[in-house]
Amino acid sequence: MSKSSDILTKIPKIKHREETLVQSGDDISFDRVIRSRRSVRSYKDEAMPQSVMNKALDWALLAPTSSNLQCWEFHQVKSQDKKALLVKACLGQSAARTASALVVAVARTKTWPKINKLMLEEFEKQGDKVPSIAKTYYEKIVPFFYGQGFLGIKGFFKRIMFFIRGLFSPTPRGPKSKADMRVWSVKTTALACENFMLGMTAQGYDTCPMEGFDEVRVKKLLNLPNDAEVVMVIGCGKRAENGVYAAQLRFDKKLFLFDH
Repeated sequence: MSKSSDILTKIPKIKHREETLVQSGDDISFDRVIRSRRSVRSYKDEAMPQSVMNKALDWALLAPTSSNLQCWEFHQVKSQDKKALLVKACLGQSAARTASALVVAVARTKTWPKINKLMLEEFEKQGDKVPSIAKTYYEKIVPFFYGQGFLGIKGFFKRIMFFIRGLFSPTPRGPKSKADMRVWSVKTTALACENFMLGMTAQGYDTCPMEGFDEVRVKKLLNLPNDAEVVMVIGCGKRAENGVYAAQLRFDKKLFLFDH
């Protein structure tokens, strides 16, 4: 009988093969994109084609996501009235006020059951192509780890169980609370945000991720549910001549990179 850990440790017998699309020399283009991405705080008064936005959003949704549960949402604010209110909620900062487009990145902590169901439905369509351990993972393991129960009771007992098991063997310690779920969902959404911003840069447009905003007002403006976490508001557009305030400052890499 297979163990639940087999999904992580054993290589399944599958026929799927996928070659990389990367070609020699692509690192040069990627380096250019990485170094060109700056937090731009002033934009030209110039409209952005929706096709540019759509492509960057498509790339955002290709980001890695824990258990493929895709707990992200991206809200493009197109209404001029709502945009004005969003700018106000962003404290009127220039990165929002002058942006051609505004996107709100939202993490969701309670949408995972819906996505989990979609995964199982997809497995049913694929039939025997899907290893049985993968089906078990989404049928049993995902609900166990991500479900917190009524008033977090299930999470409380998981905390005790993880602690005891961890005394004897390596053990995942969460998510075991609503707070853990917030961290989990925000991590995944932040990965998608970086894809989105690099995608904008690759198309010749700029962005600025903003954390300075009134989350209560933003959630009310977008009519977001209680489980929604506003991760960042991203201003987008063509940088103005004075859009970047200073040269990029990064400190000695020895402060951040370690070998063990």
